[in-house]
Amino acid sequence: MSLAPPVLDALRQKIRRIEAGDRVARGVLPFGVTDIDERLPGGGLALGALHEVAGGANGALDGAAAALFAAGILARTHGPILWCINRRDLFAPALAHAGLHPDRVIYAEAGSEKAILACFEEGLRHGGLAGVVAEVAKLPMTPSRRLQLAAESSGTIGIAIRRWRRQTEATDFGQPTASTTRWRVTALPASPLPVPGVGRPRWLVELIRARAGECADFEVEACDQEGRIAVPAKLVHRPAQADDGRQRAIA
Repeated sequence: MSLAPPVLDALRQKIRRIEAGDRVARGVLPFGVTDIDERLPGGGLALGALHEVAGGANGALDGAAAALFAAGILARTHGPILWCINRRDLFAPALAHAGLHPDRVIYAEAGSEKAILACFEEGLRHGGLAGVVAEVAKLPMTPSRRLQLAAESSGTIGIAIRRWRRQTEATDFGQPTASTTRWRVTALPASPLPVPGVGRPRWLVELIRARAGECADFEVEACDQEGRIAVPAKLVHRPAQADDGRQRAIA
């Protein structure tokens, strides 16, 4: 027996509601950089989702770049931010320079990875925060699924900054997780100035995983005081080039 189209439509809508559960749809947060936004589903970074960011190497410079990249994303949201840490080395003035004002940030210091993940999840479930950040070395699949579901239920964006005390721990970054995107940020020489001085910092930002999107590499200027990154002027005006093979579709 075949079902009439209205009945099928009603069943499809019911299935969507069951699959969505209590998730809150919050849209996306565009970077404002066309090359990046075009490779993300919906044209921006998904809100109500878990994302991962790591430094391109184990050094402090790349680790700081990863933290500032996350700060710039959260600077473009509205409301309080919970930042879960296990080391007292986060420099608030640097976050402010990336657009995330200290008055918006609540710091939670936890003594273990387990405690940080618990704090991360509770923050995402709270529903009254604009975003939650947690600095973790390992992110197993089961906790990452819990975090993703918590973010979906509240519509809060979650960012896991992957930090390692030993280089051997960095191999965990290649393991599968439930995160929606995975980024790697590497510090580059600053943009040159026409006069002696320190130019705007630059980063190599690698989108190395994007659910239902594409991954690619981007050379950008670091966040300004409103949390916005930009394409260096010399790259904006260069001739169009053929695909260098670094971009690839992701299922």
